[in-house]
Amino acid sequence: MKTVTDVIQKLASKFQPDAAQGLSVVFQFVIDDSRYFNIHIADQQCLVNDLQHPDPDVTLIMDSQTFIEVIEGEVGGTSAFMSGRLRAEGDVMLATKLTSLFKRR
Repeated sequence: MKTVTDVIQKLASKFQPDAAQGLSVVFQFVIDDSRYFNIHIADQQCLVNDLQHPDPDVTLIMDSQTFIEVIEGEVGGTSAFMSGRLRAEGDVMLATKLTSLFKRR
């Protein structure tokens, strides 16, 4: 069974630089109300940090199972949001770009 740590460690290798052209953004994740990490994308590079960012562009809040399912492509982010499994704060439209920035599976 995959863990949140397993999925986070593989994020950088799934990054698609061409999809990030002209983008400079910080995605903050809050998992199970206690685990923080962020993805900073700039200059077509992706940096994953295992900490809370002081000023993210968008914050995505969910439980660990939802996080794994969304990142692995088992559940769509929009579906998780609409069903209340995922909350977003800040620039919510940026959250819709997240799936295009990373390869699924």
